[in-house]
Amino acid sequence: MASPEASTGSAPISLTYFTHSGYSGLMLAHIGLMTVAWFFVLPISVMLSVARSQYFTLLIGQIIFFSLNAFGLLVSTIYNSKTPDLYGNNLHHKLGWALTWIVFAQAIIGLFRFFSNGRFNAKANGGDQATFMTISAHNRTGYQQMHPGSLASMHRYSHDSGHGTESDSGRSDSLGGLHEGKDEETQHFDHHIQVKQAGAAASSRRFVADRFLFRATQMVPGWLMTATSFFYDAVDVLILIFGFVATLTGFVTYAGVFKGSNIFNGLAHSVKGGVFFWYGLLTLGRWMGCFAEYGWAWNVRPPVGMVSARKAKVPSAEFVESFVIFLYGLTNVFLEHLAAWGDTWTAQDLEHVSITIMFFGGGLCGMLVESKKIRQLLNASLARLDAGQKQYGFNEQWTPPKTYSFSMNPFPGLVILLLGLMMSSHHQHSMVSTMVHKQWGTLFVGFALARAVTYILMYLSPPSSYLPSRPPSEIVSSFCLISGGLIFIASNKDTVAAMERYDLNAMFIFTVTMGFTAFLMAWQMIALAIKGWAVRRRQSESVPDRGTLA
Repeated sequence: MASPEASTGSAPISLTYFTHSGYSGLMLAHIGLMTVAWFFVLPISVMLSVARSQYFTLLIGQIIFFSLNAFGLLVSTIYNSKTPDLYGNNLHHKLGWALTWIVFAQAIIGLFRFFSNGRFNAKANGGDQATFMTISAHNRTGYQQMHPGSLASMHRYSHDSGHGTESDSGRSDSLGGLHEGKDEETQHFDHHIQVKQAGAAASSRRFVADRFLFRATQMVPGWLMTATSFFYDAVDVLILIFGFVATLTGFVTYAGVFKGSNIFNGLAHSVKGGVFFWYGLLTLGRWMGCFAEYGWAWNVRPPVGMVSARKAKVPSAEFVESFVIFLYGLTNVFLEHLAAWGDTWTAQDLEHVSITIMFFGGGLCGMLVESKKIRQLLNASLARLDAGQKQYGFNEQWTPPKTYSFSMNPFPGLVILLLGLMMSSHHQHSMVSTMVHKQWGTLFVGFALARAVTYILMYLSPPSSYLPSRPPSEIVSSFCLISGGLIFIASNKDTVAAMERYDLNAMFIFTVTMGFTAFLMAWQMIALAIKGWAVRRRQSESVPDRGTLA
């Protein structure tokens, strides 16, 4: 551990866990165990859970996570018992225990879902059923020629009898259930499913504990099943974000920063930088094909029938981006003077308020651009001319442009571009602080330029497929957002002061962040690839319970 004497001309600092030299091995063990558990094991468990993977595959991941997390908690408890409390009433200890119990509760609910024989899934997915993409008889024949013998592996919905009632030329069958009548392959498949289900039912009742749990879950009220299922899915969505917050509070506690009035500066940089960090992860996820069912993966939004009506009504990604920008401006306009409440307003305070007003106005403009009603009103001047279409007949001049089918909203990128330019020239109290702010400001400018390239590509060739188009410029966009968000977090006053105290220049934080960002993006790709593998394995081994776009 470094010592506080490393200071170069600065005022003496109080003792922290970082500068405390005793039992440092226990602290490093705690950090290592928690990093492996929350950064490597938990994301894989979440991906398997989201993919509705086989329970025992998911259970192995959860056991590994709980084992590592338990050892990490044990080590931290021993360390705390042997060292003084150097950060009284810190959030990290409380949040760590709370998240541990939340994940444990989710695992218990998952166990009950497994023994509830599908009742949880029926409740959770009752309003979200959708058929698979349909194919014609001609395309089906071509598929069978390319994949001989694969028909037996295709599954039907449980309510599909398999008896066809239409002619071959008039049928449009589902990939989830081909209405081909009781031919030899279908009969073999039905027999295989019946034998498999009977064997599974027999084996599950061989043990008294299994029989007890099965009967116990049948006694759970429907409303409680719905509530616990909602809790389970909500934890899947939010647990990684909570883990990120726990990691940040761990750094704060370990370094002993954000004390006194500096907590406002630390919170501001952590929250705002964290938003951009997760915005970058979301952008990379969109490039990889996440949220394709909403039309967010730079693809054509699938219609109702391929996806549920609820998913078809989700607003565009650009609307969500604009709304978040608008919400940030609306709330932070009252918070920029919070650290100096009651004191005289300075020019820097007014600069920050002006930025929030820019976010408010820019986000509002972005939402208005995304509004279909506003677009119709803007075309109202052509309404009387449109009446002539019926008189003189239809012509191609009245056909909506191809760009109408896809959202190309420049306001989110424009707002972030201006923010980057402002922060790149924002005056700070020291040269190191100025350079660090310039780094993340320049990265945000890079994001805006890369997003502009994406829109140019989309304008020249609008998406025409339900599959993700994956514009290469969005990889650059996500890299700039992730790295820029991390440097934004590190540009707080306490971190910059620590860098100056230990004679670290701005390039140190920049290079470390670039390396970590590249590794993190690779890990995210691997995690989502594992999710895709789990989805395909589930579809090949059991009757699918919902239609999805991978």
